Amino acid sequence: MAKQLWNKGLEPDQMIEKYTVGNDRNLDLRLARYDVQGSIAHIGMLCSIGLITDEEYKILLPALEEIAAEIEAGRFTIEDGVEDVHSQVELMLTERLGDVGKKIHSGRSRNDQVLVDLKLFFRDELRHIAAAVNQLFERLLKLARTHKDVLMPGYTHLQVAMPSSFGLWFGAYAESFIDDIELLSAAFNITNQNPLGSAAGYGSSFPLDRLMTTRALGFARPHYNVVAAQMSRGKTERAVASAIAAIASTLGHMAMDMCMWMCPNYGFISFPDELTTGSSIMPHKKNPDVWEIMRGKCNRLQSLPNELTILTANLPLGYNRDLQLMKDILFPATTEIIESLEMADFMLQHIRVKKDILEDSRYDYIFTVEEVNRLVSQGVPFRDAYRKVGAEVQDGTYRPVREVHHTHLGSIGNPAIDEIAAKMKPVIAPLLG
Repeated sequence: MAKQLWNKGLEPDQMIEKYTVGNDRNLDLRLARYDVQGSIAHIGMLCSIGLITDEEYKILLPALEEIAAEIEAGRFTIEDGVEDVHSQVELMLTERLGDVGKKIHSGRSRNDQVLVDLKLFFRDELRHIAAAVNQLFERLLKLARTHKDVLMPGYTHLQVAMPSSFGLWFGAYAESFIDDIELLSAAFNITNQNPLGSAAGYGSSFPLDRLMTTRALGFARPHYNVVAAQMSRGKTERAVASAIAAIASTLGHMAMDMCMWMCPNYGFISFPDELTTGSSIMPHKKNPDVWEIMRGKCNRLQSLPNELTILTANLPLGYNRDLQLMKDILFPATTEIIESLEMADFMLQHIRVKKDILEDSRYDYIFTVEEVNRLVSQGVPFRDAYRKVGAEVQDGTYRPVREVHHTHLGSIGNPAIDEIAAKMKPVIAPLLG
């Protein structure tokens, strides 16, 4: 027999139940700890306004804490026939405590119950993502310091352009992740608002103390307007998706660089054999499968905002069951971006950087701008210096001087690594605290 909170004595058609519930039970297991956390805050508030007695609170609290311990120990399951995590927790309380277990739902709906679970879940996931980004950020800065004087070619249009360095390359991705953390921080601030007490989206006739539950759950503030609280379903997920997509864009771009620079035609970097894969027919192959899979996953993650926008674009005000499908989209994504960030950090622990790349004659022309600038420094007008060096290139008389003299902020000679580290600290500190 199905056990739904909304059941009025009629059994739903099994085909209907299977289709509408889908994979939600499995996904809801990730919300279990947050459902209990929200219920603990809720019963404390119900006690404060007299909807449950002190004695009932003293019975309910340890029972909820016992369920929380079972969740942490991995012993919590959603039984067959139980629709979701909310039903399961209330069922367990009722089976263990009798009628007092039924009192925890006073003053709330499954709508604000799932909202608070999701807010708490995403808040933690965003912190975990921030920690993974920060770990990779620190790795990139360490590599930038180690290899800051090792020159490499810079490209535009995939054509050899100007001298660059590994200090600039690693540092560029480090600084780019700061922009992504800015977006992650914005998503965190949107998430970090308390919807509890909005009930089905129109409030309650009970004198709920929403500021009390806001404090108890550690939210920065409540969603004040109860309708706005319900409207945050979908908006919160889109903000989280946009932040994940931004991180995936940076990481996927870096993965592409890794694939390209590992190619023997470039040969700028390499990895130990055990971190590459081979071919079933070509014994010499050392394929960058990790980076290729990462590139593919990151490209897929960049579709998240569009997928959620399409899912929620034309929904009317109030809760609609379509919103349930967002969990299928976003829950695996939070895991995938963290795993990819951690894998990138692992791989970079073993990266090997080739020195003296620019000694190869194929990079002779990479120093033409240096020669133009040298002439300009001697008083030659820029356009005249440009034409002179260009003519030398055309007639084959150009001979490179393999020296660079970049000293300005953020350049080869001054890659601003310490400044980049300082730039990240105030952005990521609230997420790590």
